[in-house]
Amino acid sequence: MTEDVTTTFARTLVDEWVRAGVRHAVLAPGSRSTPMALALADRPELQLHVVIDERSAAFRALGVGKATGMPAVLLCTSGTAAAHFAPAIIEADAARVPMIVCTADRPPELHGMDAPQTINQQFLYGSAVRWFVDAGVPEATAGANDAWRSFADEIVSIARGGVLNPPGPVHCNLPFREPLVPTGEPLLDAPGRADGSPWTTVAPPVHATDAATAQQLVDLVRAHPHGIVTAGWGAGVAPATMRRFARAAGWPVFADVLSNLRTSADVLGAYEAVLRSPGFGDAHRPSIALRVGGLLTSKVTNQWLDPVVPQVLVDPYDTWIDPQRPGMTRLRAAADALLAAAADQLEADPVADAAARASWVEQWLHADHTARTAIDKLLEGWDEPFDGRIARDLVAGIPDGAMLFVASSMPVRDADWFADARTGITISASRGTNGIDGFASTVIGLGAGSGQPVVGLCGDLAFLHDVNGMLGADGVAHLNAVIVVIDNNGGGIFSFLPQAELPAHFEQLWGTPHNRDLAAVAAAYGVVFSHVEDAPDLMPVVQSGLETGGLHVVIVKTDRAINVERHRHVWDVAARALNGAQ
Repeated sequence: MTEDVTTTFARTLVDEWVRAGVRHAVLAPGSRSTPMALALADRPELQLHVVIDERSAAFRALGVGKATGMPAVLLCTSGTAAAHFAPAIIEADAARVPMIVCTADRPPELHGMDAPQTINQQFLYGSAVRWFVDAGVPEATAGANDAWRSFADEIVSIARGGVLNPPGPVHCNLPFREPLVPTGEPLLDAPGRADGSPWTTVAPPVHATDAATAQQLVDLVRAHPHGIVTAGWGAGVAPATMRRFARAAGWPVFADVLSNLRTSADVLGAYEAVLRSPGFGDAHRPSIALRVGGLLTSKVTNQWLDPVVPQVLVDPYDTWIDPQRPGMTRLRAAADALLAAAADQLEADPVADAAARASWVEQWLHADHTARTAIDKLLEGWDEPFDGRIARDLVAGIPDGAMLFVASSMPVRDADWFADARTGITISASRGTNGIDGFASTVIGLGAGSGQPVVGLCGDLAFLHDVNGMLGADGVAHLNAVIVVIDNNGGGIFSFLPQAELPAHFEQLWGTPHNRDLAAVAAAYGVVFSHVEDAPDLMPVVQSGLETGGLHVVIVKTDRAINVERHRHVWDVAARALNGAQ
């Protein structure tokens, strides 16, 4: 009697992933992946997403990983299908998002023989994956079941990250011989542990900090009364911890909207406008900058913190995040634990020049408040939709417990420039590589993974780039998502760049007007859509979409040229307010 080794292998991997806590699988249909597809579909613990476009499937898996911190299984057939996963895998690598990438493959004897749907899938994603492994054609060798289970657990463990390595994608190449469907022969005995636990249990990483590193930071604080803190995406610091440290150190906090630390009036959020104002930034240069998380969205602020300013980067994985090549001290520690330990010391033994530091912080907070007040007053007077007000109103108006996902290019900048302090929500973006691709798919993945309402903000090109992501959205259980599309008929960000001074080629090469009815596009995918023509009407429409559930698209038309003029007017008004002009 011959056992059905292929079916056993696939079911064993999936069983072990379920035992390890995996709860989502995203499948792009195909033939060679049949053993894994059937194994995934047979597990009620898994929410199975069937997405016909491989690129969209991968970004949906990315969204699940971002929302849950657990990898989704991402599966495709052999051949070029696997190549379409690459953009999302690259983003998952840079953004530290866990993912289990399974590419079915032809067996070795079919490679190099011009067999259909057969390409070289070895190391297909290069250095973008934490681990590449080719499982080999399943064989009924002694101890195979235990090895398969340990192998599956190792994949989950590496994808989730450890003390030394950040979370990210793992690529598992799975060659299968025919038959690909169950043969009806007995399965190998692969029961796993009776209590339902994983075969190999790996505790999640616990990032702490040591006393010497905390002391190093405390010494830097004491030596620099005019320091600042910058918090970018992935900061990994609780708001309460940041408040304690900032108050004890007497340093202002520049909180990027993606840091999820812009939660109160004692952090800075309008620093883009402040630093665009002539004079203030030059007169308030810090003597040191403590950086947690990624680079700030604000290019103006990053350039202001030029290599002359010594910088201290806190990262648990000791990553180089310094494209400007500043003089840098790198502290390998979890930011929250390190800042809490430093705050403990500084609270027990306060800095000697606390009054001078308080004045330093107050100057920054006053400037920030002045700029924010002037900007908000201006925006409230504009009922015609403006990109900056759209972003500001979404951050302020989405309900507690919701997530906001903003596209790269202009939406993330507008959210960073114009959003005020807000608690109760989570804001994220694909800032690992800053691409606009996969937007709708990531929004849907975030909603599916979190079970929370999700609002997405994107431009028209990002929307069109991933319209296939909306396919099958009506089959996603409990999805509650609204995508707000700023339709300015082209690439809005390029109007702010030097390319805009090349009128002979600008529209053709960068403006790229699409001249499409986005409502008709949404309708073609069976998605409910709405138009908003006046700025005050935006939030009621978004709220209505969230109350209804499912996927909704809200289209807001703006004009690229007017958008540039209004941004410039905003910076001018903020500068005049900071300089005392009426």
